[in-house]
Formats: sequence, structure tokens, C-alpha cells
Amino acid sequence: MVLISGGGSNLAALLEAAADPGYGATVVAVGADRPGCAGLDIARAAGIPTFVERLGDHPDRDTWDAALTHAVAEHAPDLVISAGFLKLVGARFLAEFGGRYLNTHNALLPAFPGIHGPREALAYGVKLAGATLFVVDEGVDTGVIIAQCAVPVLDDDTEESLTERIKVAERVQLVEYTGRLARHPWRVEGRRFVIDG
Repeated sequence: MVLISGGGSNLAALLEAAADPGYGATVVAVGADRPGCAGLDIARAAGIPTFVERLGDHPDRDTWDAALTHAVAEHAPDLVISAGFLKLVGARFLAEFGGRYLNTHNALLPAFPGIHGPREALAYGVKLAGATLFVVDEGVDTGVIIAQCAVPVLDDDTEESLTERIKVAERVQLVEYTGRLARHPWRVEGRRFVIDG
């Protein structure tokens, strides 16, 4: 199951990988928090079931969270992948999918959490930025780290150029590890994420 909010470039990469039977993962549905997402068109073109749960269609976040949880649960996913999903889920969603809800962040966590990772990395003067795949918990970018990849910071980098290079590495990492988690047993031991095989 993949949750999106925008263009669906990560979704497209996952669907392309999933077309190979050896990949091990199948996208069972795509959910969005807004109806106009281009990613929904990508899913529909691939014959993937879709749904939309807009926050504004519900009286409060708790009701939205319950509706999102129900919509995702109807597809019985083994994993839920946030592929550019821009809404924070609530307690009910995490109770249902905790430990199985994965997200990617455009910084090397725990450094630079939040929405301005590349900007803050540049301002701090780091020489290595990157992307982190992690298990979502109730904090902001605080979950157990599954994988990280480094992206060198160039002397002439802008926030935009660094962000674009991180996106490329982030997408490759997301696709690789989604397949690995589908093919191999894994477990969380404290703050460690362990993949067997």
C-alpha cells in the first residue's frame, strides 16, 4: 500500500520495480489526501485501486485518522509506504500499522528532521547529506532507521540542487528496501532494524 500527496515519482518507481516478479512486492492500493494528485492517475493507469481521504472532509484530525485507517485496512497491506504523503497520521493509524508504516526523509536522521532537511544541512555546512528510510512513530522523523544513503554536498549546491540529488538517491533506496522487506524476514530490536538475509 502506498500513500501519496503529489506527483507520484516514488510510486512510479515502486510500480516499475514491482512489475518484475522477482521483486517480491506488489502495490495493492494507492491512497491520497487530495483528489488532484498526479500519482492517482499513475495508479489508475496501472490498474491499482485508489482512494482519497481529505482532511477537510472530516470534522477533525481524529475522525480523518480513523477514516484513513479504515481505508488502508480494507486492502490488508503488509507494509504501508509513505511516498511523499504530506499528512501526519494519528494514534489510531499507528496502533493499526505501527512498525509497518515506512517513510523516507531527505536528511541523515537524526540530523535535520522536519520539512527543511536540505536547507538546514546546507546552512550547517555539512559535507554529506542524504536520505533516511525509517519506521514511522508518534514523533517527527524519530522512528527506527531502516537504511540511509549519503549524498555529497557540492561547494556550489543550492537547496534546490541538493534536494534534487537527494530525491534520486532516496528513490533508489526506497525501491531497494521495499523489495528487500517483502522478500526477507525483518524485525525491530530496540533502535535497531534487522533484515535477515
